[in-house]
Amino acid sequence: MMKKTFTYLLVCTTQLFIFSCKDKKLTEVTVEVPLPENQEKVITQSSPKDVKATEGYFQLYTLPFEYNALAPHIDSQTMENHYSKHYLTYTNNTNKLLADVEDKSLSVEDLLKKLDLTSIDLRNNLGGYYNHTLFFEILSPKASEKPTDTLMGAIHATFGDFDNFKKEFSTAAEKQFGSGWAWLVVDKEGKLQITTSQNQDNPLMPKQPIQGTPVLCIDVWEHAYYLSYQYKRRKYIDAFFNCIDWKKVQEKYENAIKK
Repeated sequence: MMKKTFTYLLVCTTQLFIFSCKDKKLTEVTVEVPLPENQEKVITQSSPKDVKATEGYFQLYTLPFEYNALAPHIDSQTMENHYSKHYLTYTNNTNKLLADVEDKSLSVEDLLKKLDLTSIDLRNNLGGYYNHTLFFEILSPKASEKPTDTLMGAIHATFGDFDNFKKEFSTAAEKQFGSGWAWLVVDKEGKLQITTSQNQDNPLMPKQPIQGTPVLCIDVWEHAYYLSYQYKRRKYIDAFFNCIDWKKVQEKYENAIKK
């Protein structure tokens, strides 16, 4: 009869199991396994440059920085999942849905304005593609603190000052119930407005409470922030303002007011 006790250590778990062949009893001992001192030092092995959509109507916006570049404001795992899973899925699904579209010259904006809202798949996936493209376009690890030029002038004219705009935009994003987005748009009169939308809707779609051309957006689906911030959405929104490429937002604003 065996008298030797076998010990099994499961790596990267907090449970140590000891099994004795003699008495055939399972003993569980709880031990503490320390976490890495700085999780952001763990460099992801993948790169956004490696992510490719299936051939079709649209391609992914190529993220011009690595997944960990926005840390600690947005962690690398969230960025990787968001870009290479969620965004990629919306893009591939949209390409499948538009496979039979004959006029390939229509822009995503044109398609959204003419969207058949009875097609839920097209609405969600095309909206998801546009929304995420804009979201990733306006992010930068070298973000400026505030906008400048004509955009800042328009913000002051509409909201009083930048701080008041930031407060109103953040509050709208925080209070958006469930999954959705908050937007800064240029309306038909060329004025700035803040609005929100459910799921993957956006202000370009018909029958939205406020319609206009988006120049800034924030994704408030939980996949955009939950790993780092859990239920504390406002902390994620505050962190997001440290990642905005205001030069890109300014460019979008200039294009919008020319239309």
